Amino acid sequence: AKIHIYGQTCIKFFLVQGIWAHAGGHDKSSLSAWPSPVVPQGRYVTLQCHSHFSFHVFWLYKEDGAHVPEFQGKLFWNSFFMGPVTPAHAGPYRYCAFYPLSPSGWSALSKLLSIMVTGIYRKSSLLALPNPLMRSEGNVTLQCCSEIMFESFILIVHRERKPEDILHLVGKLHGGSSQANFSVGPVTPAHAGTYRCYGSVGHSSYEWSTPSDALDIVITGLYKKRSLSAQLGHMVMSEENVSLSCSSKIPFHMYHLSRKGEASDCWLPTVTNFPLGPMTHAGAYRCYGSFRNSLYKWSAPSDPLHLGVTGKKPHACP
Repeated sequence: AKIHIYGQTCIKFFLVQGIWAHAGGHDKSSLSAWPSPVVPQGRYVTLQCHSHFSFHVFWLYKEDGAHVPEFQGKLFWNSFFMGPVTPAHAGPYRYCAFYPLSPSGWSALSKLLSIMVTGIYRKSSLLALPNPLMRSEGNVTLQCCSEIMFESFILIVHRERKPEDILHLVGKLHGGSSQANFSVGPVTPAHAGTYRCYGSVGHSSYEWSTPSDALDIVITGLYKKRSLSAQLGHMVMSEENVSLSCSSKIPFHMYHLSRKGEASDCWLPTVTNFPLGPMTHAGAYRCYGSFRNSLYKWSAPSDPLHLGVTGKKPHACP
């Protein structure tokens, strides 16, 4: 009962902290989530308190008033390990801490932290139009879509050595499904990274779908182009083994091969030969180069190498 009174006191004194703030004693603390505030259902997350002052204990407060059994009648030290998370854990959180120098004995409520729980609905799909390989200064449209009537979509962008960005998009009905478009352009190297899309409905904006498959947006044209050649010439027999060779004066850490504007899985470190194996697909191939610390920022493409496939290779006589 005593702990419950402390919690009520924390909220009541939030309204009068402005007086203390003018006296220089106010500390607007914050709450963070590790590894991320976007948590798959069934996983765990650590809520961590941050402040310029030394707090002894803190009290967690879920602002939407939903019941979280782990919080009932408890005070915590510095952090709280929460999980396995369920939809009940989704929502906005604050904390207040016991601080003897405050007139009330409690700090002001911290800044808001939103915890999103994913995996509540089936995953959405994410497309890049015209394609995810974008020349610098070009334009691209990212399209989230789902068979579920989502009222909003959320794009999360993971960039190299930077915190993730979260973009909220309005969902629109489209032929019995829902979708949202996000146009980017002119694109710069800052747009390169891995994108995922989630969907949510209006009455539960903190409960998200399973993420879409990852979509890598690659920016090309940042370094001089490579050259690409085929070991056996431009015409090969069907199912004949083929190797393509990518050459460059710049010693790239990674080489990439694409066909029809789509990156293949041939990301080969330091090696410039692409063993394609038995040849089955004709088309225009290009190669690119990139460095270890910027895998989504590529060189200009090589001139296209057009490979044609003829009839099956004849069997040797017995």
